[in-house]
Amino acid sequence: MPSLRERFHNYLHGDNVVSRIFGKFEEKTGIKKTYLATGSICSLGLYLIFGYGASLVCNLIGFVYPAYTSIKAIESPDKKDDTIWLTYWVVYGVFSVVEFFSDIFLFWFPFYYLGKCAFLLWCMAPFTWNGSQILYSRFIRPFFLKHHQTVDSVVNDLGGHALSTAEMVTREVLQTLTSSRSLLRHEGGQQALPGTTHAKEQ
Repeated sequence: MPSLRERFHNYLHGDNVVSRIFGKFEEKTGIKKTYLATGSICSLGLYLIFGYGASLVCNLIGFVYPAYTSIKAIESPDKKDDTIWLTYWVVYGVFSVVEFFSDIFLFWFPFYYLGKCAFLLWCMAPFTWNGSQILYSRFIRPFFLKHHQTVDSVVNDLGGHALSTAEMVTREVLQTLTSSRSLLRHEGGQQALPGTTHAKEQ
């Protein structure tokens, strides 16, 4: 099994968006893309520890590239990449819910956003044992298979109640509008009767 350094080198010199971006910088600056990538990672790590707005940067890292790649997956005829990025978004959604409750305690730690960024990069990493695949297969999928029938039943019940409530509200609104219209017509007819009688007497 190749080491992490070899995987990083192979990815950086492969056919992908990151490799092409660093390749352009290498052409303009004359600095090898390996050094450029390493320097960028170190600078990003220091910024996530000491920089202002680290939360926004971390969330952009976890959203922008996966969203771009997901759109490309949707537009491509191959369905394998659709599954890969759907898995990522499921893990990302579960992580966001968990983070909502733990963020108030964890964000005080100085390496919190660096760890969060590393976690999101691991989840979107371009290899088969990335974080989203491991977390989905080991935790989310077994939990779903165990409880999905109960969840489906609850969702169907809620959907039925919501539909019944919507029908009842719509019926009451229509009845109210019909009653108001009839009342206005009745009052209008009563107001017109005295004038009509006076005209006949003349």
